[in-house]
Amino acid sequence: MPRLAAALRGLAAAAAALMTVTALPSSAVAGTAVHPAPSSPAGHGVADGPKAPREFVALRAVDPTIIQEIRYATPHNFTGVPVNGYREPMCILTRDAARALHRAQLSFLRRGYSLKVYDCYRPQRAVNHFVAWSKELADQRMKAEFYPRVDKSTLFRDGYIAEKSGHSRGSTVDLTLVRLPAVPTRPYVPGEPLTSCYGPKARRFPDNSLDMGTGFDCFDTLAHPLDPRVRGRQLANRLLLRKGLERAGFVNYADEWWHYTFTPETFPDTYFDFPVSWGSLVAD
Repeated sequence: MPRLAAALRGLAAAAAALMTVTALPSSAVAGTAVHPAPSSPAGHGVADGPKAPREFVALRAVDPTIIQEIRYATPHNFTGVPVNGYREPMCILTRDAARALHRAQLSFLRRGYSLKVYDCYRPQRAVNHFVAWSKELADQRMKAEFYPRVDKSTLFRDGYIAEKSGHSRGSTVDLTLVRLPAVPTRPYVPGEPLTSCYGPKARRFPDNSLDMGTGFDCFDTLAHPLDPRVRGRQLANRLLLRKGLERAGFVNYADEWWHYTFTPETFPDTYFDFPVSWGSLVAD
């Protein structure tokens, strides 16, 4: 218990320093429940609407200790601009996935770590943004960090970009582990010199996470969870994350160490397009 208490104190300090990344709007209160809202069609396809179904919640309301660094709400992502649909830097998930993530977080806190999420529910309009960006071959502003060894013209063909994403179903999350007490990641400055996502950790963009061998959203085969070139402490860190999440019911995607889906999914066949914002969730 003393170790868990110390971990929680470390998280509180980190949260204070991360307010620009994870702050709630003044009208939002942690722990707020979600009103029932009309569910989307159960069939395949995109369900569009201003509000999320009642099965979606803000992760902050389920577990305020999980660090949130929502990259697509900022220009520090492979497109170089904030992505369509991310109106606020927050994590939204189906309730089942959020509760499972909370269970995993409790286990990691006892060991002196915290989960940190980079992306959670992703609206279809954001996926459409990625597809449109992949076709703009002249826009190479973020290549040096996110896809230095990959030709942009092949990103769609090679599966790095797709017309649909499991994130849009609400039970998939991109995340990592941070050793406590957490030191905030410095803000990215648009136009700053970029370094490759697969280089030594000391040369990559500074991230407060454990060294996983690559940065988040690294379009490179080194990001495959069990790539044989990843060894030692980097592999151990990936396995630490994987084992903790698997115990909570998550399954790792074979091409990305950071990508996990809670199963069974609440919406296995429906892709949603409500914005990422507190306004998408109807509060009590």
